[in-house]
Amino acid sequence: MEALRTTVAVLALLVSAVACNSDALPPASGFTTVSGVVVDGASNKPVAGAVVTVDTVLTATTDASGKFSIDKVPSGIVDYTVQANGYQVVVSTADVEPGKPFELDVTLATQTSH
Repeated sequence: MEALRTTVAVLALLVSAVACNSDALPPASGFTTVSGVVVDGASNKPVAGAVVTVDTVLTATTDASGKFSIDKVPSGIVDYTVQANGYQVVVSTADVEPGKPFELDVTLATQTSH
């Protein structure tokens, strides 16, 4: 039983040391905010309710003004998609720099029926 207590104490110290070590955590400057506006290509009016997804897990939905914002996006090359009912899906990549907000303005084309 004493060996178990010692092991638990050592593990607690290791976890504490890692959590307090700023080198063990990603620096805040390694992230950025991606924000922008989604508009209709024909009318240039904002598209409300469009879903913007970055790296398949970070998402935001545009407001009535077509604006969106996604915080804590890891810097580097990111994949993104923008989709809204009645429009063609946009799939692309962007190179976001750490600590520098990235403006992503997207124009959607109306979906053509076949």
